[in-house]
Amino acid sequence: MTVARKPLVAGNWKMHGLASSAPEFVQMVGAYPAIKDKVDLMVFPPATLLTSFATATRGAGVIVGAQDCHPEASGAFTGDISAEMVRDAGGGAVIVGHSERRSDHRETDQLIRAKAKAALRASLVGVVCVGETEDERKGGQALAVVGRQLAGSLPDESSPETIVVAYEPVWAIGTGLTPTVDEVAEMHRFIRDELARRFGDAGRAFRVLYGGSVKPGNAVELLAVEDVDGALVGGASLKADSFLAIARAAFA
Repeated sequence: MTVARKPLVAGNWKMHGLASSAPEFVQMVGAYPAIKDKVDLMVFPPATLLTSFATATRGAGVIVGAQDCHPEASGAFTGDISAEMVRDAGGGAVIVGHSERRSDHRETDQLIRAKAKAALRASLVGVVCVGETEDERKGGQALAVVGRQLAGSLPDESSPETIVVAYEPVWAIGTGLTPTVDEVAEMHRFIRDELARRFGDAGRAFRVLYGGSVKPGNAVELLAVEDVDGALVGGASLKADSFLAIARAAFA
């Protein structure tokens, strides 16, 4: 069964960006109308810029989102942001389960599933990240690890309209290393099959992004791989020129 999936390129700014970074985002928004029929764009700035970025893109079609959310809608959780707060600030999406949250904050699949459910509750698109470490890859456990993360992190009520899966091999994030095309193809085919097994025909319609040292120089090759529906971009998303070059590679 062949399903047409519109490419999606998402930029995760991580803990980068001040008010002075706004011109880069404004440039992205200004260039988007020329390519919006061919690719969807999301940008995930730090929480301090969420409202101003959401205001800047109003009506332009670029979705602005948050890099994390708390499972609860409100409560005594100092320093946390709820999915409802993201929505209230103008956000339309949220990343959950990024490897830096899994490792640095010891987030479990169970917690990530709860956060993804919070995204659905607040009518946000949840970008759920999965990926193996270098040791797991070398030990031949990559598929098993990602399969377990998918099973544990995706809510049962997930749909292609509300959830995006991002495969990010942990060992490739910020290192300059990337898997081979064959390794990317194998993992994305596995993820697609797992989604179809769990969600039936709808599983073929979920968008599955690749992330991990995506740059303009390797984007065309990576995004041409079957079952790769776009990219979750880190450092290269901080500059409009490089981010837009990757976006254009998604439909090259």
